[in-house]
Amino acid sequence: MVKLSVIVPFYNVQQYAPDTLKSLRANTRDDFEFILVDDCSRDETPDILARAERELPGAVYVRHEKNGGLATARNTGIDAARGEYLTFLDGDDWLAPGYYEQLLAAIEDLGCDFVRTDHVQCTARARSVHRVPHGRRGVVLRPRDAILPADRSTSVDYAYAWAGIYHRRLVDRGLLHFTDGLRTAEDRPWIWKLHREAESFATVGLLGVFYRRGVASSLTQIGDVRQLDFIRAFDQVVSETAADRDADILLPKAVRTYCAIISHHLGSIERFEPSVARKLKSMSAVALRRMPQDVLDEALDSMDVQRATRLRRLRRRPAPAAGVAA
Repeated sequence: MVKLSVIVPFYNVQQYAPDTLKSLRANTRDDFEFILVDDCSRDETPDILARAERELPGAVYVRHEKNGGLATARNTGIDAARGEYLTFLDGDDWLAPGYYEQLLAAIEDLGCDFVRTDHVQCTARARSVHRVPHGRRGVVLRPRDAILPADRSTSVDYAYAWAGIYHRRLVDRGLLHFTDGLRTAEDRPWIWKLHREAESFATVGLLGVFYRRGVASSLTQIGDVRQLDFIRAFDQVVSETAADRDADILLPKAVRTYCAIISHHLGSIERFEPSVARKLKSMSAVALRRMPQDVLDEALDSMDVQRATRLRRLRRRPAPAAGVAA
């Protein structure tokens, strides 16, 4: 019986993959498996992973013949996983030795559907601890009770899939897979679905994942059209939340978060290619008009003047010509 499956997508990370794999080696156990998913890398990553399959205890190597993006790669790993519990790691991040044993012990002790953890963010040589924005630690709670309030950062805003561990029953219930093909913000509909539909969760003050920021190949650093998948991701969050039994109290949070993300991208629009920047503006304007307008009005009224003004101006933007993707 495999106790823990660790799903690790890789894409063009030959510079970082050796450190990631070394940290996995420091987390091996006889009943752990490491599912290494290469998302059709074009550098030396496949060779590194093929060697790891031979040398890393518990390694399972899966290679995509076509690049599908992070969400699709994680789904491939979920489908291959045999463990009672599952967790994730990105191919350019790394772990503290023995971390997974502690993480597994935490969820087994609490007996809940999933556990969320803190992490260390690493930018160049700087290190900073980032906490789950939920104050009660080591206490099993209903996940939907941690979605609100709308005007503060909550557990659904801490969407990192690798900052936690998940019981297999979530796979069986259809709650752990990601929206196939999303290239960015893939974890937003995912974390909202978990919090709306899972039965129990807890947060623990366990540090062991080191999240590398500023990687040149990361989509957060690339201003191409793939970045615009955040619109499809948040459209899904809003539409699914609108169908929830508590839509009247949850929708303000979903809409306000969507607005904040749009404003964030508009505020750094210079990093996008010119054609993508134009598309960002037109798609965001259409997205604002798709939102429940009464909820949108309340969200804008609750935001600071700079962001609210930027979004109101965009909302008044003329509708794009037919054929512009939304």
